[in-house]
Amino acid sequence: MFFVSPADVKNTGFLTYDYDESGKDDDQWLYLPALRKTKRIASGDKSGSFMGSDLNYSDMSSPSLDLYNFTLMKETEVKGQKVWQIKSVPKTKIEAEKSGYSKSVFFIRQDNYVMIRGVRWVYKKKRNKYLDVRKLEKIDGIWISTETHMTTKSGKKTLHKTILKENNIKFNQAEVNEDLFTIRRMEKGL
Repeated sequence: MFFVSPADVKNTGFLTYDYDESGKDDDQWLYLPALRKTKRIASGDKSGSFMGSDLNYSDMSSPSLDLYNFTLMKETEVKGQKVWQIKSVPKTKIEAEKSGYSKSVFFIRQDNYVMIRGVRWVYKKKRNKYLDVRKLEKIDGIWISTETHMTTKSGKKTLHKTILKENNIKFNQAEVNEDLFTIRRMEKGL
């Protein structure tokens, strides 16, 4: 992932390797062009803010599902769509500290299995993060969020908000060269 704006983060690169192996920490690196340095994100830092946004580094990778307990709370509707409301709780204090969340409630659409809303309780802080998928599109047969809002609140007071917009999304393009996903390539920039 490369940032093109705002100017103070332009050309910053982010690379993450998600591993399927349960319990194996994902690897993440951040390239800071102003310093010409690549920083590896330690597993203990994954609860930290991602690029000053309302997302944290753990939000940028897929969690190992067997490290969480899941409970189907109920079936309901969100924006006229039938959803499952599911509670997720880390099985250990270590996982809660790493992810930055003590529990989460997700709303998963029943027709396409996409999460369209979520509430996350920030670990050891009196604040919650609210995820809301504002635009969901089917591109090349794949459902993807093209606009997501993440809002951090303390009670009813909004502390901060991040809006992610994605465009020009393409899937199943020509064969992808694995050399594109290396630290060296990230340091070269766009």
